[in-house]
Amino acid sequence: MSGTLRNSTIRSGRSFDLGKMNLRQLWVAYLTYPTILLYFALALASLILAARNFAGWGATCASILAVVLIYPVVWYLLHRYVLHGQYLYKSRWTAAFWKRIHFDHHQDPHLLDVLFGAPSTTLPTIAVITLPVGWMIGGPGAAATAFGTGVVITCVYEFFHCIQHLNYKPKAAWIQRMKARHVLHHFHDEDGNFGITSYVVDRALGTYYVDARARTRSPSVFNLGYNVDEAKRYPWVMRLTGSAPKDRPDGARGDSDAPRGAGKHA
Repeated sequence: MSGTLRNSTIRSGRSFDLGKMNLRQLWVAYLTYPTILLYFALALASLILAARNFAGWGATCASILAVVLIYPVVWYLLHRYVLHGQYLYKSRWTAAFWKRIHFDHHQDPHLLDVLFGAPSTTLPTIAVITLPVGWMIGGPGAAATAFGTGVVITCVYEFFHCIQHLNYKPKAAWIQRMKARHVLHHFHDEDGNFGITSYVVDRALGTYYVDARARTRSPSVFNLGYNVDEAKRYPWVMRLTGSAPKDRPDGARGDSDAPRGAGKHA
C-alpha cells in the first residue's frame, strides 16, 4: 500500500482505488465524496418538505414501504437490461452515457470515481421511480417522503457497493455472502447476481448463482460484450477511452486469481 493511502489523506487528485483502501479510509472517502454529500442534502430537504406537507403517518409509512419494495426490482431491471444492454454503445449519441454509467466500472471495478453513479443520471431516475408512487399514495408530502427514501436507499446501496470492492473482509457473515455474490458478477459471469444488497429478484428470475462452479467463466465479464471486434464496428466508446477494451483490469494476474480484497469468502 502506498504511503499516501496509509496516511489519513486519501484524495490524490486522481482515482481512489478501493482495492488498496481499508474500511476506515473508505468511511473518510465516502462521507466526504461530493455526490454523497449532495444525496445527504437532498434527503434532508425531502424530510423538511415532507414535514411541511405532512400526509399523515399512514401515507408516510406506506410511501416508505412502497419504495423499499419497488427499488430492488427497478434496480435489477435497469442493471440487467440497460446497464448491461449492448444497444447504447452502438450509437454515437449514447456511447458516452453507457461508458460512464457502467462500462468503466466493469473495466476496473475498484475505481471509486466510476463506482458512484453521476447525479445527472441517478437523481432523475430516483425521481421518476419514487415521486409518482408517493404522490398517488398521499400527495406532495408523501411524494417528498418517497423521493427522500429513494435517496437514502441509494446512499446505502453505494456504501455496500464500495464494501463489495474494498480491500476488506467483512466480519458479518451476511455481508460476506453479499460481497461474494457481487464479486462473482464482476469477475466470473456478469449475467447473474445483478442485485447489490439483495438478490431476491435474482432468485425469482433465475439469475442467482452462489459460486464459480455453477457457471462457465464469461469472456465478456470485464467488457460487457464491447470487445475489440465490437469496438471496431462501434468506435465511440473506444475513442473516449483512448484505448481498446480490456479483457481484464490492469494489474490482474490471471483469470483464476481472486480480486483484490476478496478474501476467502469474497
